[in-house]
Amino acid sequence: MRLELNNIKYSLADTELDEAKYLRYLASKQLKLKESDIKKLKILKKSVDARKKAEIFLIYSLLVDIEDSKYSEKHTANKDTVVYEPMQEKKLEYGSRKINNRPIIIGSGPAGLFAGLILAENGYKPLILERGMDVDGRDKAINQLFTKGIFNEESNIQFGEGGAGTFSDGKLTTRIKDNRCDIVLNRFIQAGAPKEIEYLNKPHIGTDILKLVVKNMREKIIELGGEVRFLSKVTDIIVQNDTAKAVIVNGKEEIQSNIIIAALGHSARDTYKMLHTKGISMIQKPFSIGVRIEHLQAMINESQYGKFAAHPLLGAADYMLTAKIEATNRSAYSFCMCPGGMVVAAGSEKDMVVTNGMSEYKRDRTNANSAMVVSVTPEDFGSTSPLAGMNFQRVWEIKAFQAGGGGYYAPAQLVGDFLKGTASKKYGKIKPSYMPGTKLTDMRQCLPDYITNTLAAALKDFDRKIKGFADHDAVMTGVETRTSAPLRIVRKENMESENISNLYPIGEGAGYAGGIVSAAVDGIKLAERIIQEFEPVG
Repeated sequence: MRLELNNIKYSLADTELDEAKYLRYLASKQLKLKESDIKKLKILKKSVDARKKAEIFLIYSLLVDIEDSKYSEKHTANKDTVVYEPMQEKKLEYGSRKINNRPIIIGSGPAGLFAGLILAENGYKPLILERGMDVDGRDKAINQLFTKGIFNEESNIQFGEGGAGTFSDGKLTTRIKDNRCDIVLNRFIQAGAPKEIEYLNKPHIGTDILKLVVKNMREKIIELGGEVRFLSKVTDIIVQNDTAKAVIVNGKEEIQSNIIIAALGHSARDTYKMLHTKGISMIQKPFSIGVRIEHLQAMINESQYGKFAAHPLLGAADYMLTAKIEATNRSAYSFCMCPGGMVVAAGSEKDMVVTNGMSEYKRDRTNANSAMVVSVTPEDFGSTSPLAGMNFQRVWEIKAFQAGGGGYYAPAQLVGDFLKGTASKKYGKIKPSYMPGTKLTDMRQCLPDYITNTLAAALKDFDRKIKGFADHDAVMTGVETRTSAPLRIVRKENMESENISNLYPIGEGAGYAGGIVSAAVDGIKLAERIIQEFEPVG
């Protein structure tokens, strides 16, 4: 008999640190059985309840196997104990339409990678075209930027195998409720991700491990008959009679297909422009801009966990903060928080500076960082063009490059000086992690007044929630402009472009996702639709 036990509370005030041993004890206590009656135990969910700093709990859902003879209905009379029902991946029926050549996928970020993997698993032999390098070559190109300020327009934090998420934190948190999320976690684990991502409330893989995971996923796609090409930029799409017929790669090679999947990243500005010139339906959408803010991770741990801050069963603490600022009528919030991580150079065009956050699996660096951003809407863009949000981003990225003094140095300012309205002169106890380097200045040079005024008010609000958030020495580095896509490629209910047949825009770059998991799920959804409509490639 397999039972699911929920709401198992493990107090960190207890001295027992052997997690598996103590969970077996707690499970037997809830079931009123002997520990020896539990044949097998597995963690299904794990989260931290730190609402009361005096006593922090780890909250578990457990899967336990017991002898059928030990089970009675009294066990499931308790609302926190139910008979376990595993999630089953649904079996898809193949369609009958013929595919011309094979499915083409533009981009190898989460949406493209998972669309490709599910199609490959079902015999559709997809071709993935990635403008950047494979993950090893991409790693070298990024290190060149970090150490020497040498920028590669095709292989950087935004472009290359695995997409922007590969060089972030590998966060797998999502707000969507979809059983396909379990498929995403399952395939990541198969490719080498830690098994704990299956049950942690806030799972992450870390950039160091994610680089291996995406490589293994690529090799699986190839093993199943698919193909992945790097340094293969789609520079044009052949459209006839409102129907996509083929793609042009690197300005010369034509590849035909009646399934063209646009799994773009949110920074593929030249591709956005090309699609716009083709008349593909697009609309503006809101996003957010601001800065990266760094604190000592030890301070965040202390604020969130109190006396348990160094407890071995707790990792680096995170936070999520929001504020509605009446004076500016805008919202500010923390975004993409990276515990024990670093701020990274995330630009995708020459002579522009963009920041993002990145953490390795252990999250053991000195600083915590997060985006601190403010919502912007199409009314702020100054144009009705679908590309106006993209051009709005560019304005502030160019100003950030200039304020940083060139060489892809980023402008930075201490929070205390920002609140006083003066440029910073020297760093205090918090040293910036951004590479290739920073230049102290006044962040008001590279962000609009309504953003900086909102940030200033939000800092004071956040400091009431996390004591020390507005510490004088906290470092703001700018600018953060790539929180989400600046436009949406409009699609029909069947996920096909609103006005161009055979073209399927998916993922974050198309404006339909916000993070690794939701983008991957969008890719899986499209793969399922294709499987149900078309027959496998012979």
